[in-house]
Amino acid sequence: MKNKIWISGADGRLGSKLAEELNPIEFKIISTDKDTVDIVDSNAVNLFADMNRPHIIINCSGLTDPLYCEENVEEAFRINGLGARNLAIASRRVNSKLVHLSTDDVFSGDTERPYREYDEARAQTIYGKSKSFGEQMVMQFAKYYFIVRSSWLYGKRNHKVEDIINEAKENGKVHVPIGQYASPTSTDELSQFIIKLIQTMEYGVYHARCQGSCSRAEFARTVLKLANIEAEVIKEDAHLLHELRPANAVMDDFLLRISGIHEFSDWEVALKNYMNKHNLI
Repeated sequence: MKNKIWISGADGRLGSKLAEELNPIEFKIISTDKDTVDIVDSNAVNLFADMNRPHIIINCSGLTDPLYCEENVEEAFRINGLGARNLAIASRRVNSKLVHLSTDDVFSGDTERPYREYDEARAQTIYGKSKSFGEQMVMQFAKYYFIVRSSWLYGKRNHKVEDIINEAKENGKVHVPIGQYASPTSTDELSQFIIKLIQTMEYGVYHARCQGSCSRAEFARTVLKLANIEAEVIKEDAHLLHELRPANAVMDDFLLRISGIHEFSDWEVALKNYMNKHNLI
């Protein structure tokens, strides 16, 4: 009998990638989006779980636009917080594993060293606070859970790499926020890790990001170099994302390292692989 995997938020950047990568011979994939099952509706979530009895639930649903979250606080906490709670309760109800996707934005960004999984989450933005609240709900209500914090996630559905290339081609310039550091991570790399993780019982909180780190400016310059495009990268204090992302969101994959579960590629290698795969080089 195949294990059934319910991917909530299957229309998003990671959910769509997981649905694409998961082997249909090994798993039966149940994909839903907001129109199919709204995770804010606890009755709908529990009814769907009861009817389908998934062995694994992967929560890729979420409100991820930092500016929108700042302007829509209640909606952010409903989706990122109560939605996570509802899926956690449903996972306990049907005795399934839960994978909950989180973010480096749960940290304040005011430390000089990389954050480890056990460090206190002190989010400064509504997006970060709502995701931190979601983590708390998962820990409180789920029985078997993996909380996976990712970093500067890019893929075909959010076009971060493509946007840099297009801006450079159109304007000869790329504008980025000043002073932000993290570990760019492709959905390709993250989905492969999650597929490996769900087949274990290594429950807990993980920092899942490509090796190494860089600034927004370094990331943009590397994209342009790989794409063989000459353009000026301009760092701005007044950039839209400057106040809405942690200054230093570099995470240490400490638990992955000491457990030996998985090792991510270097961020530059992963970026080159992604750009090759999608004909951006």
